[in-house]
This record gives sequence, C-alpha cells and structure tokens, in this order.
Amino acid sequence: MSPDEVLNHEELELNLRRLPGWRHEDDSLRTRLSFPTAAEAIDLFARIAELAQQANHHPDVDWRYDTLHIALTSHDAGSKVTARDVALAQQIQLAAEAAGAGIG
Repeated sequence: MSPDEVLNHEELELNLRRLPGWRHEDDSLRTRLSFPTAAEAIDLFARIAELAQQANHHPDVDWRYDTLHIALTSHDAGSKVTARDVALAQQIQLAAEAAGAGIG
C-alpha cells in the first residue's frame, strides 16, 4: 500500500487497534495527551514538531496548558486518513509513552 493511499474502514480499524487512545473522527486520527505540567506538554509538543518535520507531514496540535489535542489527516488526499497519518501517529504514540503522557 502506498503511504498516500486513503485507508478504508477495515484498514482504519486494524490500525486503531495498534494505537490505544486514538480514534477516527471527522476524517482524521485524533488523541489527547495529558501531563502533570504545562512544561511537560510543551516538551512533547517540540518532539512532535521534530517528528513532523522529519516525516514532512504536519498534524494539527492544539495546546491547552497541560494537554495536547492531536489531529492527523492528509489534506493532499482529500483530507482523509492515509498510511502517512498512521505512521506519524505511531511515532507520536511512542514519544508520548516515553514522556509519560496520559493518552486518550
């Protein structure tokens, strides 16, 4: 499967099983990452920015004090979820787990 190919319902469900705390909503992959402090949230925000730059694929990140709301979609694929979104979600998941974030 091409990284740019839009995922169908079954492919989305399969991938979500590997991304605890993530959901498919409004044609995007979404999660909420929470921390004890705002500083920890900002540290992970910076790490997510690095991962996004490396992947040349940029999520929407909404920072609310000690919480990050993440949304991934491929605008160039009609604002649908592609394998690129799943790959970046997996990297964000790993970084969030390593940072001790509450996920979901």
